[in-house]
Order: sequence, then C-alpha cells, then structure tokens
Amino acid sequence: MIPLQLSLKNFLSYREATLDFRGLHTACVCGPNGSGKSSLLEAIAWSLWGQSRASSEDDIIHLGAKEAQVDFTFQSHQQIYRVIRTRSRGQASSLEFQVAIAGLNAGSVTPTFRPLTERGMRATQQLILDHLKLDYETFVNSAYLRQGRADEFMLKRPSERKQILADLLKLDQYDELAEQSKDLSRQAKGQIDLLERSLESIQEQLQQREAIAQEQAVLETDLVAMQATQTANQEQLQQLQAMQHQRRTWEQQLTWQQQQQRSLNQDYRRLQQDLASAQHQEQELAALLGQEEAIAAGYAQFQSLQVQEEEQSAKFQAHQSAQTQRQRLQQQQAQQIGEIKDQLRHLEAQLEALRQQEQDVQHTLNKAAEVETAMERLQQARARLTELDQLQTQVAPLLQRQHQLQSQIERAQDRLTARLEELRTTVRQLQAQQARQPKLQQAALEVAEQIEHLEKRQVYQQRVREKGLERRSFLERLQVHQRDYEAQLAELENKVQLLQQPNAACPLCDRPLDKHHWQLVQQKNEAEHQEIIDQLWVVREQLAVSDREIHVLRQEYRDLDRELAGHKGLLERRGQLQEQLQVSLEMQEKLQQVLAEQEKLQQALSTGYYATELQEELTALEQSLQQLNYDDRNHALAKGEAERWRWAEIKQAEIKQAQRRQANLAARQPELEAQIAAIQQQLEQQQTDSPLQQSINALDQAIAEIDYNLDHHNALRTQVRQAQAWQFRYQSLCQAQQQYPQVQQRIAELSELLEVRSQHLQQATTQLEQLIQQLEQMADPAEQIRSLEQQIQQQQAQLNGQLARLGRLQQQQQHLETLQVQAEAQQQQLQTARRQYRVYHELSQAFGKNGIQALMIENVLPQLEAETNQILARLSANQLHVQFVTQRAGRGKGTKASSRLIDTLDILIADIRGTRPYETYSGGEAFRVNFAIRLALAKLLAQRSGTALQMLIVDEGFGTQDSEGCDRLIAAINAIASDFSCILTVTHMPHFKEAFQARIEVHKTESGSQLHLSL
Repeated sequence: MIPLQLSLKNFLSYREATLDFRGLHTACVCGPNGSGKSSLLEAIAWSLWGQSRASSEDDIIHLGAKEAQVDFTFQSHQQIYRVIRTRSRGQASSLEFQVAIAGLNAGSVTPTFRPLTERGMRATQQLILDHLKLDYETFVNSAYLRQGRADEFMLKRPSERKQILADLLKLDQYDELAEQSKDLSRQAKGQIDLLERSLESIQEQLQQREAIAQEQAVLETDLVAMQATQTANQEQLQQLQAMQHQRRTWEQQLTWQQQQQRSLNQDYRRLQQDLASAQHQEQELAALLGQEEAIAAGYAQFQSLQVQEEEQSAKFQAHQSAQTQRQRLQQQQAQQIGEIKDQLRHLEAQLEALRQQEQDVQHTLNKAAEVETAMERLQQARARLTELDQLQTQVAPLLQRQHQLQSQIERAQDRLTARLEELRTTVRQLQAQQARQPKLQQAALEVAEQIEHLEKRQVYQQRVREKGLERRSFLERLQVHQRDYEAQLAELENKVQLLQQPNAACPLCDRPLDKHHWQLVQQKNEAEHQEIIDQLWVVREQLAVSDREIHVLRQEYRDLDRELAGHKGLLERRGQLQEQLQVSLEMQEKLQQVLAEQEKLQQALSTGYYATELQEELTALEQSLQQLNYDDRNHALAKGEAERWRWAEIKQAEIKQAQRRQANLAARQPELEAQIAAIQQQLEQQQTDSPLQQSINALDQAIAEIDYNLDHHNALRTQVRQAQAWQFRYQSLCQAQQQYPQVQQRIAELSELLEVRSQHLQQATTQLEQLIQQLEQMADPAEQIRSLEQQIQQQQAQLNGQLARLGRLQQQQQHLETLQVQAEAQQQQLQTARRQYRVYHELSQAFGKNGIQALMIENVLPQLEAETNQILARLSANQLHVQFVTQRAGRGKGTKASSRLIDTLDILIADIRGTRPYETYSGGEAFRVNFAIRLALAKLLAQRSGTALQMLIVDEGFGTQDSEGCDRLIAAINAIASDFSCILTVTHMPHFKEAFQARIEVHKTESGSQLHLSL
C-alpha cells in the first residue's frame, strides 16, 4: 500500500486538512506533543479498517461538530483506490470504496473513480480487505513500528520468543484446533471406556438366559394349581357375603329407624319450646299496647322541639356566611391599602436616587479642565507610536529572515558535526576491524584444518556404512537359508511320523513297504536329517558372528556421527570468517575514503566555510537593520506612554455622558414629585369612602338583623337529645301493633303440628321393634368371612408373588433380547469411537506446539534469518551476522551434556571478533540488530498476508535516544529507504526532524490542528 492523498474533516483534533503524499519518499511528521501527529495515522487506520484509539465511534468526531469524514486515496497492486468513511454523531457510519478508471496514470491528474461499494458496510469492508490483502493486526505489526517494540523480541527469554513469533504469525488458531481435537479425543476416549464397560455388563447378563428359561417353566406349572384353588374359595366367599349383605341391610334399616325416632323426639321437644316462647311474646306485646296514650304524647313533644332546633340551625348558617364575607372584604381592603403604600415608598426612593445621581454628575463635571490637558498629551504619544509602528513593519520581515538564516546556518553546522562524529565512529570501527584481521586469518586456518580432518572422517564413515550394508545383506541371506533348513526339517519329521504308522507306504511310489525296505527308507531319512542339522548349526553360528559385527559397525557409525555433528557449524564458521576477511579488505579502502572526508569536514568547521550563500545574505540583512536604526526598547516605551495617558480618553467620554445625565435628571424630578402627591391622596380616599368600606358597613347591619343566640341554640339541642327516647318507644309500639295478630296465629299452628309429631313417633317405635326381632333370628357370618378372606388373601399374595416373579422373568427375557441387539450396536459404536480417538489424538498432536506450529516456525525462521542478515548487512556494513537456533543439547546430572535435545529459540550474533551474547554489544550495535529483526518481521508478516510492504511508519520513541542514537536511527532509515515507496517517521525532537528534507509539520490552533508540508 502506497498513500497518495489524505483529506480530513472534523476528525479528532482536525477541523479540515488535506495531505498530499505524492513526491514524498522519506518524510518526518513533526510537531509538539498533543498537536495531532498520531491522528494522521489514526485517520488512515480508521478509513481502511474502521479501527481507532477512541473508546466509542462518536469520540472520533471533532468537539462541537456533528459529522466526521476521512477521504484516503492509495495505490495497491498496480491500481489506485479511494476509501471514504463518514460517521454522524449518534448514527451509523457509511463507507464508500472506489477504484480509479485510468489506472496508474491517474496519479498525475485528478483521476476518475468507479464505485466498488457493496450493499452493506460489512460486505464493503470485506471487499477492501480482499483488494488490500492486509488486515488491521498485520498492519500494526508490519507497516507500523510502534514505540517500545524494537527490542521486545530480543529481551524475551529463548523459551518465550517462539510464543511471540507464534502470536505474530497468528498461530493461535492452531491452538484452538488442538484444544478442539483434544476435547473430541477425550470425548471419544470417554465413550470408548463407557462402551467397553457397558459391553462387559451386557455379556455377563446374557449368560443368565438359559437359567431364566428353566425357572419360567416351573413357575407356569405352579401357577395353574394355585389359580384352581383360588377359584373354589372365591365361590364360597360369595355365598357368605350374600348372607352378610342381607343382615347389613336390616342393620342399616334399624339404624335409620333409630335415627328417625331420635329426630322425631327432638322435633317434638323443639315444637314444645317454640309454643312456650310464642305464648311469652304474646304477653309482652299485650303489656306494650296498654301504654299507647303516654307514648303518643311524649313523641309529639319530641317533634315540636326538633322543629325549633332546625330554625336555630338556619339562623346559624346565615350568621356564619355574613361573618365570612365581612372578613374577606376586610382582607381585600387591607391588600389594596398595602399596594398603594408600596407604590408611594417606591416613588420616594426614586426621588432620593435622582438627588444622589445629581450630586455624582456634578462631581464628574468639575474635572473637565484636567481631562482636556491630558487629552493633548495622549495625542502627542500616539503620533510617536504610529511612527515607530511603521518602522517596525519594515524591520519585522528582515528580523524573521535573519532568524531563519541563523537557524539554517546552525542546522548546516549541526549536520556537518553529526556527519563528522559519524565518520569518527566509523574510523574507530574500521581501525578496530583492521586490528582483528590477523586473528581472523589464524582462526580461518584453524577452521580449515578442522574441516579437512572431519572430511576425512566423513569418508571413513561412508566406508563403515557400506561395510555395514554389506554385512546386513549377508545376514539377510543367512536368515533365508535358516528358514529353508527349518522347513526341510519339518518335512522330514512329518515323513518319519508317517513311517511309524502300521502298513506304512513308500513316500515315492506309494506302495506298502516290507521290513527291509522300511529300514532302508528309515536310514536314509535319519542321514538326511543329520546333514540338515549340521548345516543349520553352521548358519546359526554365522548369524551370531554377523550380528556382532553389525552391532560393532553401528556403534562405530554413531561415534563418527557424533564426531561429525559440528561439521556444518564449522562450514558456516569458515564462510563467516571468509566473509569477514573479505569485508576487512573492503573496509581498508573505505577507511581511506572516510579519513579524507573527515579531514575535509574538520577544515570546513574550523574555517567556517560552509553555507556561504546563507552567510552572505545574513551579513547584508544585518547592514540593512543598522541603517533603519530600529530599537525595540524605544518602541516599548512609546507604547507605555500612550497607554499611560489613555485614561484621559475614557474620562472625556465620562464627562460627556455626565452632561447628558444632568439634563435628564432635571426633567425627571418634577414628574416624580407630582406622582407622590397623587398616591397620598388615593390612600386617604381608600381608608374612608371606598366601595369595599361601604360593603363592610352593609354586612354589619345584616348580622344585627339575623338576631342569632348561641346559648339558646345549645339549650334546644340538649332538650332534643333528652326527648329522643320517646321516638324509640313509639317505633316499638308501632311494631307491636303489627306483630300481635301474627303471634296469635303462630301459637295455633304450633299446637296443631305438635299433635301430628306425636302420631309419627308412635309409628317409628313399632317398626323399630320388628327389625330387632328379625336380626335376632339370623346368625352373623362375619367370622367365617374374615377367616376365608384371610385364606384367600394369603393365596392371592402367593399367587401375586409368583406372577410378579414370572413377569420379572419375562421382562428379563425381553431385556436380554434388547441387550443382544444393543451389544451389536455398541460393538459397532466402539469400533467407530476407537477410530475417531486415533484420528483426533493424532490431530491434537499435529495441531499442537510440536506439530504444525513448530513446523511453520521452522520454515519461517530461515526466511526471517536471511531477511534480517540482508538488512543488518546494510546497517552494519557487513560487520554483524544473526543466526537463529531452534534446538540445543540438554544438561544431564552435574555438568555432563545430555543426548536429549531441547526446543528453544536462541539468537546468536557474530561479528569479526566472533559470536557473543546480545547483552555484550554496544547500544548502537544492539539497536541495529533490534531494528533489523523488527523490520524483517514486518516484511515477513506482510508477505504472509499476500501483499508487499511498500509503506513504513516508524514511531520508536526517539525522545529516549541521545544525539548519537538519533544519528544511528537516521542512518538506519536512510539505509533501507530504497526498499520502500514511502517512509514516515513521527517525532517531536527538533534535532531529529532537521535531518529530513521533507517534513510534515503539525501545529495546533484554536480552530483545530493544521498541516504544513515542507519539501
């Protein structure tokens, strides 16, 4: 990806800005902290992937704005693309993806774009990833070198470096697959164990099938006999139960008759009680009716008192209403009088304020003469200040240019000084390398002698191997002979066994043998048997000798293999030494060139002969400034003088304002006095002759006419309460007049009903005696029934037990048949589970750390090592070399080396003095190694994503580097500049940014961050 143009609108700290990357190869993004440098990188990431450092989507919108937009144009895979991402506050984002129609030629003019936007944002985002072939994680780990990540890989322990590399290569997906495979493997293992235990249990149960069938036949015979006995007992029980049923029917009738008799007795007694109660009520009502005249007189007096009390209540309501209305009118009158008094106080306060303002205005007018004199001095000071301002306008551009020229001259001097220091460092390094050349030659001779010795041993090892193969081939032939002899012996033994049988036949012609021929055949077989045994013993002895020789040759081959284990390392060491010797010869010529350039720079710095055009222009500017004779101090004094007399201008305006206020006050005072007199007259009228006062007087007269007396009203209320008892007695008298005929009628009805109940009671007694006589004549069969039922229950229990046992046996038979089918199915499941267990177990190992992941890391490391050494050769002038070691020998007990190899990721760094640990290298050398490895990792990640690494952003925390460290970083960036189309460095350090000709300067203003491109 190569950036072409970036346009921002209301994004983070930017209001509106446009940055054109065309023509920028190596540039520095510089500015103070918080100015918005990182926001440019955030804008690129947000436009392409929708990722930013903001916690929410709306946080990327500039404060006070409603919408943010980023328009990013870039080149990728020989094509120009454009991405426009927009975010509205509180709403969803929008995304547009376009491609230039004119191809690469569109970079010279405004290109025409064709839309590629899909229907949804997710589909459009995926289309961008497909064309870019770079996701966000790969971008921040490859094209973007963040602060503090350069030496992260080196400072980790060797056992942790593989994990970091696996994280960068996104191998965690294989860990997930390995865990899934392990889970499935454990599930399959658990299923296997469960199926095996289930099959064992099923086989044990299936062995009981024959015994269960025999037991079932015996049970069926016993059940037939028990069921016949049970049927006979049931018939006898039914006869006895019929007799018992008839007896219980008579008993139930007897019980019902007894209950009927008790009910009739209770009803007869209740009727007697009701008759007595009705007769008593008749007597009470007759006595109440005898007091009718006295009750009527008392009730009439109660009604008269009640009418008088109602009249007094009406007068009370009218009196209360008039009093309430009078109080309301008095409140309204008091409120109006209060409002008039408030107006009077307000007008009096205004009149007093006018008099006080008149005094203040007069005091201001008394200073008019003094202010006039000061105004003349102010005009003189301003005339002098105007002259100096015009002179400053002429001098300011000259001073600004003078400052620029001085800064440029100082930067030129700093660049020469930095270059001189770099050359001195290079001279010291080259001289140190030249001093190590004899040691390198001696080391190269020693390594060559060791390699020659090992090559001879390698030829001898090949001979041992050929001899071992020859003995192995001879051993295999002997084993074939041994098997042949053993087969012949078996055949002879078979023939001998056939001859031992009666009437044995000839093994050749198949005819019966007589005794003489039988002996001849037997002797021949014995001789042939002895001959084969002798040959077999010879072969076995040769096999033992050959096996011992092969064992000796194997041990000698292993010893030679261990001795030759360092041959590859020696070859690499010889190559390194030869390369270092070649570099040493090249460094000798470079040393002469560096010394010449160093002498030239020293002379230029000592004589000041550099940036001559800038120095000449600076001298001419200084002469022009002397002619203008401008002094900042005089200008400052003139400004102070004009500011000192500026109070006169303010006082003059105050005097004019005071004159206008005096005229207004003189016109306002008579008007206020007239208003105060009118308010006082209105207050007196309100208190004596107003409509409210007249209404209050009318209400006082109405209250007097009502003539309400509270004591007389309370006395009437007491008399009404005392006479209220006659009302209750009158109501009782009315009720008695209504109830007396009804009570007489009820007495007659109760007398008749009592006679009927007496007749029914005699009938019930007669029926009861008949039922008792019938029950005494029939015997109770309950004891026989209980005995027979217990016998039937015992037989039924036995029968149920036998039936349950038979059911269990039948259920067991069905269960065994089901188990047979289940065993066959589980056997197939067991085979499937075992196959799945083997597959998932192998997959878990293949996806694990020592499987595909280790293989991928092993395949990546050579590429990473080659890329690192290629970059490091440029940064160190072929003085440093890096090697990645993935395995090393373990340690046994004590200090003895173990034959077991340990997985690791050691990083060996070699220079012309040999291989040393990383910690022993200087800061500059360590930084070059860190930078080379980090950059190689970036290129590797970009290549694995399917794209080329054309853009590089370096943000390595330059503030932690000293001047020499910054110079080394600048040299490193310049050394790799040819590998990239665009390199951006981000810093706030002035010394670092001056080293780049192209600078993107960022500064923050009140209207947002601003960009300025300097080429």
